[in-house]
Amino acid sequence: MNTPDDIKYLATHQWGRLEGDGTVTMGITDYAQSQLGDVVFVDLPAVGSELVQASDAGVIESVKTASDLFAPVSGRVIKINPALEDTPEIVNDSPYDKGWLLRIQPDDVGAEWGQLLDAEGYSQAVQAEEDS
Repeated sequence: MNTPDDIKYLATHQWGRLEGDGTVTMGITDYAQSQLGDVVFVDLPAVGSELVQASDAGVIESVKTASDLFAPVSGRVIKINPALEDTPEIVNDSPYDKGWLLRIQPDDVGAEWGQLLDAEGYSQAVQAEEDS
């Protein structure tokens, strides 16, 4: 399982990366994409939509199932990954790079960022999930 140290995680298998311009890029984890199988469709909120941390941020569908997506931070959606419309499977190939989902302009990243899991905490959450 690939869990980069430079990003933060939700226990629900989404990640957030704080960019140099203060925005947060969101995606699903390597673990999540491996559990989903081949991603065939991603339904994301429109640019301009307001998101609340750990609340609904869309749905990702695979050949196996559909899973809800949850926002790593509260804020306004400022960009959707345009490649997902024609090639949603890039989420499987590159969940942390080319397969990112959306970009958020956070309301107050400081307060919420500390609530997210680091790589070690996320790995422990996955292990606990697998053990239950």
